[in-house]
Amino acid sequence: MLDLPAAGPLKWLDVIETPAVLIDLDVVEANILRCQAHCSELGFKMRPHIKTHKLPMLAHAQLAAGAIGVTTQKLGEAEIMADAGIEDILISYNIVGPAKLQQLRRLASRAKVTVVADNATVVSGLSDVFANSPSPLDVLVECDTGMGRCGVLTPQAAVAMALEVAASPGLRFAGLMTYPAPKQGNSAAGWLEEAADLLHAAGLKSDIVSSGGTPDLYAMNRHDSVTEYRPGSYIYNDRSLIDIGACKASDCALTVVATVISSPEPNRTIIDAGTKVLTSDLFGMQHYGTIPEHPDFAIVSLNEEHGRIECPSGNAPAVGELLRIIPNHACVVSNMVDYVHLVRGDNYVRAELVAARGKVE
Repeated sequence: MLDLPAAGPLKWLDVIETPAVLIDLDVVEANILRCQAHCSELGFKMRPHIKTHKLPMLAHAQLAAGAIGVTTQKLGEAEIMADAGIEDILISYNIVGPAKLQQLRRLASRAKVTVVADNATVVSGLSDVFANSPSPLDVLVECDTGMGRCGVLTPQAAVAMALEVAASPGLRFAGLMTYPAPKQGNSAAGWLEEAADLLHAAGLKSDIVSSGGTPDLYAMNRHDSVTEYRPGSYIYNDRSLIDIGACKASDCALTVVATVISSPEPNRTIIDAGTKVLTSDLFGMQHYGTIPEHPDFAIVSLNEEHGRIECPSGNAPAVGELLRIIPNHACVVSNMVDYVHLVRGDNYVRAELVAARGKVE
């Protein structure tokens, strides 16, 4: 067991007001331990991405289970983690602009920070700010291994960018990073291995080769070319991961509880959760979440504060009934509420401030 709070005597049904986001700590603990064991078996160091939960207490639980540090997507998230005493942070996002670079310099004075770069402008900006730093800033070259987002496009381009980093005052080339496209985690490892071989031939050492992504996590093979892995969603899981077979509904720690506020006809009901809680993410699926207790119900549309559910069996629930929903994408839900409610099964633990909520800068 991890050092997470125990349940109290109250039932969550008697405490919450809806719409509410519940986090089941029993499931969280199981997910953390399972993932850590899997990555250890594959020889990967764990550096979980905290954008999923945005909670320092869960980041500390991940570290206690064996993670070497955390990943954040933005500077604001990294600052919240540093404020909570977390000392090893990767910011997996290009940092651009004078204000953000000065913010990064201040952060690097109180935590071990690693950043990424995929172009000369980013490298130049980092170098300008860290040229007179007491110690160099570690930089990973971000590689596009098929996602079509940020990243250099070929192993040869990765070497060229690494040489530029290594030649820049105040910076240290520390390795490579990628976020593979879905179902391409193993093939991305081959891309990274080719790049690492070319780096070695160019006289550069790649201490870190970082891959990630929960969707491919349990399909990954052992790869000597990968040193660390950065899963995020695994700690909560969600409908998108159920849909691809990466988890079961019972592995989903985050759920949204909504109240039926209207059932105007037997095959239609309205709940008090819309896009401001469930979000508009579809991930290529139909509908906006699943209701395990009513698998035939379909959340077919959302407005800001309303969710419309079709009940094909004509058994629309009564006004006042609570429905517990597994959302399509847990990470976005975390950024929609000030507090989540920690539970263990039916028992209430406490409300927890989502400390890094809104930290998108």
